[in-house]
Amino acid sequence: MIDPVELNKRRDIVFSAEPPGQVARAFQLLSGLPDCTVEYGDTPNTLRVTYSLRHYTLSGLEDGLSKEGFQLDHSPLHSIGRQVIYYCEDTACHNLDIPAHPTKKNEREVFVKAYDHEPHGDHDDTPPELRDYK
Repeated sequence: MIDPVELNKRRDIVFSAEPPGQVARAFQLLSGLPDCTVEYGDTPNTLRVTYSLRHYTLSGLEDGLSKEGFQLDHSPLHSIGRQVIYYCEDTACHNLDIPAHPTKKNEREVFVKAYDHEPHGDHDDTPPELRDYK
């Protein structure tokens, strides 16, 4: 199970320098989204977005911006970093759908059942003369 704190993400969206003024327009657009906090980033042409994976992903936010005509920075560094974030968030979202298996509470039973399937003791089909090395 994923810790709820790990679902809260803070990411930078880096825009291309052209066309001018798109960062301010994107700020207004993203500020209107519920459960999404937007602020200007530390570097030019950057917005810092805070969201929960229960509501948004960076891929979804950037795809939405691209469909609205915003130009993102496609330098190799940002593209690779963006793909890694997409993959990690996609994996986390898929893991949210998987029910938790509480093995900590019943780990004794889990290992007893696993041990029962292994050949040992009275369940060993090996002939007695081959069990001892003489």
